[in-house]
Amino acid sequence: MNLHEFQAKQILRSGNINTPRGLAAASAEAALEAARELGGDAWVVKAQIHAGGRGKAGGVKVVKSLDAVRTLAASLLGQKLVTIQNAPDGQPVNQVLVEETLPIARELYLSLLVDRETERVAIVASAAGGMDIEEVAHATPEKVLTETCDPLLGVQDFQCRALAFALELTGDAYKDFCRLLPALYRVFLANDLSLLEINPLVVTTDNRVLPLDCKMSVDD
Repeated sequence: MNLHEFQAKQILRSGNINTPRGLAAASAEAALEAARELGGDAWVVKAQIHAGGRGKAGGVKVVKSLDAVRTLAASLLGQKLVTIQNAPDGQPVNQVLVEETLPIARELYLSLLVDRETERVAIVASAAGGMDIEEVAHATPEKVLTETCDPLLGVQDFQCRALAFALELTGDAYKDFCRLLPALYRVFLANDLSLLEINPLVVTTDNRVLPLDCKMSVDD
């Protein structure tokens, strides 16, 4: 069973994992109120469907006025969004997620999944975040890093350090990442997930690490 992004982020927050502030809305007026509640002068409006490639299909946009939030939400809600993953039929947009914007310095890729061959949870990371990871793995496999978790020990400190170093994280971003991985592993187990994918995992200009997007599949 696949979860929407806003549902996945609610689960992350229940596991004490910081995410961008955001509110789901099922109408253009609700999206407008969400933007007002969040405050600021720019927002990201994201169509909530079970498919990747939303950004390229116009389902994820940054807007810089309250009127633009309402207009964009109205143009998405009730329509079908066709992406590279759900073409040609697309999927209906019944909700949008309105989020605060973040000052992004870098985009990374991070996922946890069940490795059927080893019968363990594998962590996959790459500095090439925000891109199609399958294409990255095919064209530049050396950019994809993998660590396999021992089922008794879970994510170990040396694995966190190895991935953080490989991703060239330093200072507070390094510390954030090393706190994030064990927390994600606990969320993965506690919710019977088969996939937890964060693409992108962003490093902000003030050196914080946050999941900008999140995809979850529950093993039902």
